[in-house]
Amino acid sequence: MRTTLLRSVVALVAAGGPALLPAAALAAPSGAPTPSPGAETVTRAGTSFLTSTTIAAGQPVQVRASAGDYLYWSFSAEAGQVHDVAATVTFPRDRSGASTWTLEVFDGLRRRQACTDGAQTPTVDKAAGSVSLGCTLREVRPWAEPWSGDPLPGTYFVRLSVVDVPEPDLGAPVDVELLVATDGEGGTPADDGELSTPLVPNTRPGAVLSDVQAAAPVDDEDDERGLGDLVTLPALGSRWIWTTAGGILAAVAGVVGFALTRRPRRG
Repeated sequence: MRTTLLRSVVALVAAGGPALLPAAALAAPSGAPTPSPGAETVTRAGTSFLTSTTIAAGQPVQVRASAGDYLYWSFSAEAGQVHDVAATVTFPRDRSGASTWTLEVFDGLRRRQACTDGAQTPTVDKAAGSVSLGCTLREVRPWAEPWSGDPLPGTYFVRLSVVDVPEPDLGAPVDVELLVATDGEGGTPADDGELSTPLVPNTRPGAVLSDVQAAAPVDDEDDERGLGDLVTLPALGSRWIWTTAGGILAAVAGVVGFALTRRPRRG
């Protein structure tokens, strides 16, 4: 009798155990990134690449925005690191229809980077109260060919926006939570190359010379060169020859035509 009762209790607990757990424990995936202990929460976001808000890996973001806004953040990446960007958008349930959100990551040259994992452009129906987005970047390489588009050390930009939303829902208040996690301690992996300068965007528009060029010493041999060495004449090609010949022929034709059409003076 006791054995039968014990088996019934165990079966009941096994069947109803998930229902007794907190909802947050069920909703949180096992591999979701977690904030760093003691990290300060960021409560703002930029509206463009130039005004993007700088965040660090493991630093949580909580922003109040509106549906239709473009939100920008930026973070630094080193060679050998793999970054995981996770975002959650919470909105009112009384919406007109389904909406599609997107999470994009760009490098310092503003090239869009591919995601190896995560829901980058999910669509949710009007009954949903939130949407989760994610993007796992490829490992940052120490160097790459210019045409490859591989992730390189430098500044990276995160852009969160809605790409498809009913017009009545534009401007609705939304709560955004975002977190960038880093896997790897950085450093140069086993690769036969190294990037000389990180891909950092130019935030000083109008500057003509860089600090290195401005501080470069003047060579004594450059001072000894004359004006003839500094001024270089363009190489004469067929275009210059035909242009000069055409000008001379046009002048001769004008003189001959004027002589033929000129009337003699009457005596």
